[in-house]
Amino acid sequence: MKKNFPGFFDLQSLRPRFFEIFHRPEQGKAYGPRDFTKDLLAGFVVGIVALPLSMAFSISAGGSPVQGIYTAIAAGFFVSLLGGSKFQIAGPTGAFVVIIFNVAAKHGIEGLIAAGLIAGLILVGMGLSGLGKFITYIPYPVTTGFTAGIGVLIFSQQIKDFLGLSIDSVSPGFVAKWADHFRYIETFNPAAMGVGIGTIVIIILLRRLAPRVPAAALAVTAATLVCHFFKLETLPRWPVETIGARFGLIPSSLPIPAFPRLSWGLVQAVFPDAFTIAMLAAIESLLSAVVADSMTGDRHNANMELAAQGIGNIASAFFGGIPATGAIARTAANIKNGAVSPVAGIIHSLTLLGFILFLAPAASTIPLASLAGVLIVVAWDMSGAGRFIRLVKTSLKSDAAVLLVTFVLTVAFDLTFAVEVGVIMAVFLFLRRMVAVSAIKLENTDLMTDLAYGEIKEDTRDKLIALSRQRIEVYEITGPFFFGIADMLQNTIRNFSKTPKVLIIRMRNVPVIDATGITALESLMRQCRTRKITLLITEIQDQPQRALEKTGFISALGRENTIDFFDDAVAAALRESAEGHKSESL
Repeated sequence: MKKNFPGFFDLQSLRPRFFEIFHRPEQGKAYGPRDFTKDLLAGFVVGIVALPLSMAFSISAGGSPVQGIYTAIAAGFFVSLLGGSKFQIAGPTGAFVVIIFNVAAKHGIEGLIAAGLIAGLILVGMGLSGLGKFITYIPYPVTTGFTAGIGVLIFSQQIKDFLGLSIDSVSPGFVAKWADHFRYIETFNPAAMGVGIGTIVIIILLRRLAPRVPAAALAVTAATLVCHFFKLETLPRWPVETIGARFGLIPSSLPIPAFPRLSWGLVQAVFPDAFTIAMLAAIESLLSAVVADSMTGDRHNANMELAAQGIGNIASAFFGGIPATGAIARTAANIKNGAVSPVAGIIHSLTLLGFILFLAPAASTIPLASLAGVLIVVAWDMSGAGRFIRLVKTSLKSDAAVLLVTFVLTVAFDLTFAVEVGVIMAVFLFLRRMVAVSAIKLENTDLMTDLAYGEIKEDTRDKLIALSRQRIEVYEITGPFFFGIADMLQNTIRNFSKTPKVLIIRMRNVPVIDATGITALESLMRQCRTRKITLLITEIQDQPQRALEKTGFISALGRENTIDFFDDAVAAALRESAEGHKSESL
């Protein structure tokens, strides 16, 4: 493969970090009992943290609580075993809640599982093809906007359980959902709301007083014990609904893996959603890995991480789970609790498996209002209200516009549509900035300045003075020569006050050129030949040189007309002009 495309289908670079624990030459020692003890503690704590979150995210997305646990077990295990980050913890996350809810509403649970499987295959393909490093190029205002929007949507989805409203089916749309909430507000349950508020208060207090303690898990445990002790689930007027009351008992075993039922019609129907899931999983996973790197000084393998995320999602689909991705909060908790290797992530999965095998009946008594309280805290964290407001106030107006548009579209319409529009806006604004810093200018008047700064050799002084007399025009292209400024070149040639004999194009400040830029140069070459103008191009950088050679432009122009140094181009132009004078006099 060509050297300028490193990593594409480079299977040698896809090495899971897990296997480094058996040989760590940079540390001069192998993985030992002390390392395992640290991973054991960190993995157990993260498993406790993940338990209520996995169930809550799955319920909020329209699945069952056990599907969330299956997802965290299967995806978490394979991402830790095969991933490109030493500390990544995978499982259900808040970013997926809105997408999953919409997919399940449109296509049912079978459609959701099929979408997760297809998304996994897409992620594996992205990892194998080396696209990992390009995923994080999505502009920061776009990711901030849709993340804040998702936080608002998650909060909206929790109101029903948080207030204990008696609504059989909540509308999926944001406005319609809030209309349902207000329509059924008279069914408000004070006991359920008390449980939800108590959960939030405990989480906030534990975060401030004991930040290393798994606040969500302890808050849900406390709420469950209170409900059980005071028998709140059996209150005659305001019964507090539990997981068991809505979903039945959680099974005490893993299901037998099975290939999801697929049909061509189902694949076609869910593919757009699967692609969105894959892109969002890639973005969030790599952002999580970057956060882990910043906390530890480690460096993740982006392509291996994407491939592992794909395998994890495929495994989740085989167990009937929902889509998963890297979880920033759980990954950070893993690091803060002393993890040293991917073994901690595997132990996190085994902790959840142990809960299923031995403590599943206890999960059936968890009040739904308490899980809603946990997700309201998650929604607040995702919204990043302080960061959002700061960006709106301090960033460029164009970036603030991208942020606000992405946020509003995420809330009011659809996450996929919001990201697409946000990226397109960011691209056009970027092009606008590139056009603003790019230029094609007449340079004859600037040549003496170049001489003063030593950019042109002293012995060309007389030649430079002679340029204006010899009808030699010098133009310089500054900045990337792409479709955004290609038309400038055409306008420049059209506006010649007097047709020159020789035209010199300087490209010393052109780092890249695209197909439209090459086409513009080809058009310039044809115009020059029609008008009997000699075209010389000088100081071409590496990428434009390769591109112009590959397309045959340099051969068509003549290699003698592409000159490395500007003073040599001036000398060649003067010779050409002198020869033209001789032929005219004859």
